[in-house]
Amino acid sequence: MSLSGATVALLTASAFLIPTPYAEMSPGPTYDTLKSYAPEQGQPAKPVIAISGTQTFPHDKGGELRMVTVEVSRADYHPNSIEVLSGWLSDDKIVVPRTVIYPVGQTAEEATQQNTALFDDSEDQAITAALAAKGIKPVKTEVVVDSVTANSPAAGKLQAGDVITAVDGTELAKPDDVHTLIQKHAPGETVKLTITRAGQSQDVSIVTTQSHDSGPSRALVGFLPRTRNVFPFDVKIQLDNVGGPSAGMMFALGIIDELTPEDLTGGLKIAGTGTIDADGKVGPIGGVQMKTLAARRDHATVFLTPADNCADAVKNAPSGLKLVKVTNLQSALDALQTLRAGGTPTMCS
Repeated sequence: MSLSGATVALLTASAFLIPTPYAEMSPGPTYDTLKSYAPEQGQPAKPVIAISGTQTFPHDKGGELRMVTVEVSRADYHPNSIEVLSGWLSDDKIVVPRTVIYPVGQTAEEATQQNTALFDDSEDQAITAALAAKGIKPVKTEVVVDSVTANSPAAGKLQAGDVITAVDGTELAKPDDVHTLIQKHAPGETVKLTITRAGQSQDVSIVTTQSHDSGPSRALVGFLPRTRNVFPFDVKIQLDNVGGPSAGMMFALGIIDELTPEDLTGGLKIAGTGTIDADGKVGPIGGVQMKTLAARRDHATVFLTPADNCADAVKNAPSGLKLVKVTNLQSALDALQTLRAGGTPTMCS
């Protein structure tokens, strides 16, 4: 081979090793919402759904209601062309544009915070939808600190999970009041927030700063609030290191099962996915093909599938997994009832 030929070959080989603007998705772990799990090896197990203050019902038929997850490549991982090609040819991996997982201009930390916020909101929506299906309404709605902006006036003073009960001594009559009352201040003035943290009420004084977005100039503190419904009894979803809103429907079904004398599963190993809103509407999610693989790997025989995901789910559905079509929480409950009776619910096609 000539020197120039060797150079071309070297350059060609090097081209395959250049990082690409792609990321990878693969089947992640699944969690039975009716059981307990250990957050980390050596730590005590805790129930995925913990309900206290009202009657719950144990079920021992061996059935499961598994929520499924997708593993995504790390933010600092940039697959080269060979790895991308391998992913495209793989049956248990999907290669997607990097911006699908990590939007342009968003840091890995910001992406994690966003997914955590979506997961927390999904919890509240799932609890609200599930209890509504049991005829139980919230007694009030409170404002919770969802996340605190780094290097903002609120950093070090507020924490995610703090409940804001008053601003400058004025109790919140509705969730929007927190914005209205803070923005009565001019930037640079001090606002006093009354919060509840770990069951203890305390006042926190914060010097506001000026907004720098495209909107009108206003005072900011530097935190993202969200609302949380409060019910006559306590429902907690305890699942660490999982983000995003896609487990909402399965959480709702798990809560209903805990509060219902009858076993919703009928002894079947059921998995599923789907966002849910407070009215029980089930929405589509990403990575459904990887989630069906995860479900079958963990021995599920039924997969509750959002209607808008059915077309993608059937493309590479694993053998032995029935894809049941759902549009809302009630349709999922109806499908489970049909399965318990030995019938065939509406399937994806």
